[in-house]
Amino acid sequence: MRSLKQHLDRRAFLKTASALMGTSAFGLSPQERRPNGSRNRAQLRFSLAHLTVLGCAPPEMTYIAARAGYDFVSYRIITMHLPNEPDYNLAANREMLRQTKTALAVTGLKVHDIELARIQDGVGPKSYIPALETAAELGAHQVITSIWTPERAYAIDSLAELCDLGKKVGLAMNLEFVTWSNVTTLKDATAVCRAVNHENLGVLIDILHFNRSRTKLEELDGLPRGWYHFAHVSDAPKEIPATNEGLIHTAREERLYPGEGGIDIASIVNRLPEVPYSLEIPNLARVKELGYAEHAWRCLETAKKYFSDHARL
Repeated sequence: MRSLKQHLDRRAFLKTASALMGTSAFGLSPQERRPNGSRNRAQLRFSLAHLTVLGCAPPEMTYIAARAGYDFVSYRIITMHLPNEPDYNLAANREMLRQTKTALAVTGLKVHDIELARIQDGVGPKSYIPALETAAELGAHQVITSIWTPERAYAIDSLAELCDLGKKVGLAMNLEFVTWSNVTTLKDATAVCRAVNHENLGVLIDILHFNRSRTKLEELDGLPRGWYHFAHVSDAPKEIPATNEGLIHTAREERLYPGEGGIDIASIVNRLPEVPYSLEIPNLARVKELGYAEHAWRCLETAKKYFSDHARL
């Protein structure tokens, strides 16, 4: 088992980052860092979702992801203002943005997506412009959004405006249905996407929410393939909580490694085209026991093993 002591001291690493660029493993592509440049399954690509290591600021998270062997990172640079949630507003924190750019340049990792541009009462889409511009500046192409208002007409209009704003900087929006939000199922998310009708809008399949909403596999087949830009992967116990409190607890604090729980992950992702998998596996007990770096590494290793054992037919 790896421990945090086995990783380079972060402060020392930052001091020598420029010297390492182009001369160390961190100057190589993710494929080159793997033995023989090989990949499991057909060109699988993985991103480290920020919720998995939310206690780490984007620069530290990037170094952790690189050491573990991820292809991408997925930053939460739009805070949800939850209790004790760190604020990684890179648009406002220029020093952290500079450090993040350095980490990306040194490691060779790419930013896959950012979150979370919520559609909610009292928050206009234009308020997300600084975050969208920062995401584009970092090279991201995807943004996660979700709906937290019961006013459907308002939600559709706001999401359409958000899509227009994203299109100006080359960003696609991905509507995630969350089991305790105002869009809780794939069927509901599909209706919203069809009403918005923007070419840079798709749906985000989060394996946990797909399972918890009891969505039928066949529902995936009838949607435009271009709607699927990436998927959130995690596992969870087979029993589905009966309350929102239980659903929230599992989703934010106790997700499991792929293959460790009771969700048939393969049956879901095998209905999707080959897309990147963002490993969103927050588990506070594991982080406390193992540390962020080891937890992130185990997320990736268990995912690679799971997909190797469940090859697409």
